[in-house]
Amino acid sequence: MTDIKELLQAATEIAKIGGEHTLKYFKKDFEVISKADDSPVTIADRETEKVIRKEIQKRFPDHGIIGEEYGRTNQESPVQWVLDPIDGTKSFIHGIPFYTTLVGVMINNEPVVGIINAPALDELCAAAIGEGATLNGTPCKMRNVKNLSEVTFLVTEINHFRTMGYGEMFQELLDETKIHRTWGDAYGHMMVAVGRADLMFDPELHIWDAAALLPIMKESGGIFSDMDGSETIHSGNGFSTNKQLFPQIKAILDKHKK
Repeated sequence: MTDIKELLQAATEIAKIGGEHTLKYFKKDFEVISKADDSPVTIADRETEKVIRKEIQKRFPDHGIIGEEYGRTNQESPVQWVLDPIDGTKSFIHGIPFYTTLVGVMINNEPVVGIINAPALDELCAAAIGEGATLNGTPCKMRNVKNLSEVTFLVTEINHFRTMGYGEMFQELLDETKIHRTWGDAYGHMMVAVGRADLMFDPELHIWDAAALLPIMKESGGIFSDMDGSETIHSGNGFSTNKQLFPQIKAILDKHKK
């Protein structure tokens, strides 16, 4: 089995390679295509995933890959790399630097390594289970906020909660917290991990959105959980917060459970 420190180092290097490739298109003219679900994709998304896949296959030919743009390869491998070449494509399209390149590594379906690279901001958050979390190589921790009344609460899109039937839950979280901003996608989760915010909530997540998040939140002293309170990336939703706030947030979620 590949050593987790080796995986962390490799994932960091590969996420940097991918992120660097996105910058070739950032704030440039390119075609935007709508997928079947009406979400946008660009040549930068697809090229970047190809670049990352090539680098993984060169270093770890026996490992599997799960990517947003090109699906799964080597599904029988116990080690799976999970990729989102540009998380926050809408930000990317509009020249906003809050997009990220996500690289996660799972062993036996459990996330063990996570990288959130924000190349346009030159910020990279990395973690491996048992190895701590870092921002640009310096250890990072969540803020020690204990009450919802002190919380900076982040989401990607407000309307998403309403269309998915979580409007009342969102409104209560909004009422109970101090500050609300839509600095979203994985960059919002990274801001929680490094102590700039306290709660980031996504009512809908794919595995390539979530795989990098759990190791980073856990190693920065907090929790990445689904809406039922399970620390998993497989439920299709998730939020990041610290351990002191988790029970208070979970109580609100349970109150509004469908």
